[in-house]
Amino acid sequence: MANSSEVYVVDDDEAIRRSLAFLLRTAGITSHTYESAEIFLAQARDLPPGCVVTDVRMPGVDGIELVRRLGEEKLPLSTIVMTGHGDIALAVEAMKAGAVDFIEKPFKDEVMLGAVQKALVVDGRTAQDDSAKQAYQQAFVTLSRREREVLEQVVAGKTSKVIAYDLGISPRTVEVYRAGMMMKTGAKSLSELVRMALLAGI
Repeated sequence: MANSSEVYVVDDDEAIRRSLAFLLRTAGITSHTYESAEIFLAQARDLPPGCVVTDVRMPGVDGIELVRRLGEEKLPLSTIVMTGHGDIALAVEAMKAGAVDFIEKPFKDEVMLGAVQKALVVDGRTAQDDSAKQAYQQAFVTLSRREREVLEQVVAGKTSKVIAYDLGISPRTVEVYRAGMMMKTGAKSLSELVRMALLAGI
């Protein structure tokens, strides 16, 4: 996908579609918008390789189901899923379904553009590469027992508040552990941390 700059925005919210199309246009990225996953899927096979940006919550076929169907069709399309703030469980489900990233709304323009630019150069085979899996596994070896416990809860889709309750610590302490994990593993975002953990088999 390295030579493609096509982005497909799939969202039932017209304001979001227009906003993202404008943002991408200002960055010199060609985009196409679709008001439903059904409309997009009907055309997906005939589209050039690129990146799909979709909301996780939509009427009919939602973002997670869209990710699954694109994976089943083995189309050359990386997917970024937008979630509401705190929708960690849905974000994890989307990653497990095959999304390359998730972004919590509201998001900063540079966060979205950075995610899109990364997604446009994703090689689908890389995620399955054994060397990448081993590298991620090695990164997680450095975690303390408590950090590992927090990580497993994060990957299970639990919020910081729920993790804190389950482990008998404060939500703030959970955030401290999470920050420590990101520093040790080199993850730049929660989505990257989750993705690394999933690929490492955690």
